Parts: sequence; C-alpha cells; structure tokens
Amino acid sequence: MQQWTKNEIMQRIQSKETTVIYIYTAMCGTCQVASKMLEIVNEILPNLPISKVNINEIVEEAQIWKVESVPCLLIFENGEMRQKIYAFQSVPYLHELLKKYNLYIKR
Repeated sequence: MQQWTKNEIMQRIQSKETTVIYIYTAMCGTCQVASKMLEIVNEILPNLPISKVNINEIVEEAQIWKVESVPCLLIFENGEMRQKIYAFQSVPYLHELLKKYNLYIKR
C-alpha cells in the first residue's frame, strides 16, 4: 500500500480511475490495526488501486468527503465516491469488499 500525496489522489479521482483511499492518523491505535489488515488484503489483491494518506494532509478534502473519523476507507469509481467504510471488521471482510476493485492487468 503506497503513501500518495494529495495531488496524486486528486489526479486519480479526477481522471475517473478506480481508487481506494485509506485515511488514517499516525497516533491512532485502531488505524495501525486497520493498516495491517489492509496490507494483508493488498498482498492477496496485488493490483488493488489502494493508497494511504494521513488525514492531516487532506483536511479540506476530508471535510468535503464528510470523513467523520479514522480509520476510514473511501472507494471512488468514475470520479464519484461509492463507499465509505469505518468498521474494518476483519481481513476476510475487507477482502470480500475489495476484491471487485482488484484491477486485472492484461498481458
């Protein structure tokens, strides 16, 4: 899972690419657990278009997206927010939720 800048995230959303954004803060214990869960899911789904960003780097966007707490997972498709998840529950839950966003690379 890569750390993206605000500009990288906004470019992906504006280009209407499928984008999964994990929003966290460094001092949040629940965020640390959620991050480990997402790293496992990202190992299983290596082409998942997922990034992470500290909420302190995207304060205005978080307000626009109405992020109420962290950890938060936002899923964008075609430039529109499709889902906002706060309860990460488990690795199997996240895998089931995110597997449809795993991008298949044609060879």
